[in-house]
Amino acid sequence: HTNPYVYFSMNSHSATKKVEYCRHIVLTPLNNMFTTATWDFQMQKSVCNILTSISIKRFSNMLSPLEAAKQTAAHKAINKHVENNFVLGIGSGSTIVYAVKRLAERVAKENLEVVCIPTSFQAKQLIVKHGLKLGSLDTHPILDVCIDGADEVDANLNIIKGGGACLLEEKIIASCANGLVIIADYTKNSTKLGDQYKKGIPIEVVPMSYVPVRNKIRNTFGGEVNLRMAVAKAGPVITDNGNFILDWVNFKQLDDWKEVNTAIRMIPGVVETGLFLQMAKIVYFGQADGTIKEQTAKDGH
Repeated sequence: HTNPYVYFSMNSHSATKKVEYCRHIVLTPLNNMFTTATWDFQMQKSVCNILTSISIKRFSNMLSPLEAAKQTAAHKAINKHVENNFVLGIGSGSTIVYAVKRLAERVAKENLEVVCIPTSFQAKQLIVKHGLKLGSLDTHPILDVCIDGADEVDANLNIIKGGGACLLEEKIIASCANGLVIIADYTKNSTKLGDQYKKGIPIEVVPMSYVPVRNKIRNTFGGEVNLRMAVAKAGPVITDNGNFILDWVNFKQLDDWKEVNTAIRMIPGVVETGLFLQMAKIVYFGQADGTIKEQTAKDGH
């Protein structure tokens, strides 16, 4: 080959593009500075090798603006709301990954004593992976704080959760905490529910009831109610409790979500809804520019 770029290989396609860009910045001016006699193919290849050994890890670990926003919100919550001897509820979702990692860093650095109560199998695995102390509601029925993610938050602090099908455990543990702290990125911030999150409101139901429950919600409130299907298996998604998930989509804007939530929960076969209505005391939205937007129940903005 005559192009030294072919010697540069990466496992991550996105990381490849980042390092390719860096290499272009380095090689282009060098190509212009040196003659062909002094700046030969072997020298170009050597520069590529140096970049490979030094830069791969750095560029592979670079976060997108969206992921950086999640991390910023997660770090803010862990830094501000976790103290020694706390019992914490650990939520589920992609943003929680950054929260648990930051919590583990603080525990190691500050020698904190904390007990973590998971809201899902994913949360439990994260707690164990990072060497944190695992607990349960059996031994710790009262929590100091619960830190969790969200699918959407409106201006009145009404929240849709349950995109990961963990809504029942999340709501139980949040109800046992002295405060629910929500961490999310800027895409989860809406004026009204349904403005940005189009996957719908999750509703956990007993399997045998999903057809009548689906019909009653659709006939009473409109919109569409779909049985959530699994991706890596044939058939529907099964929750950690052995139930099905219905997703209520294309719903019209409603004035009283508490009334709607109560009506849905009264339908026989409904276990729980993904509507977390004014349960959170504060929400941290990580922004694309690295800042944080805070929203509380008092200010609503």
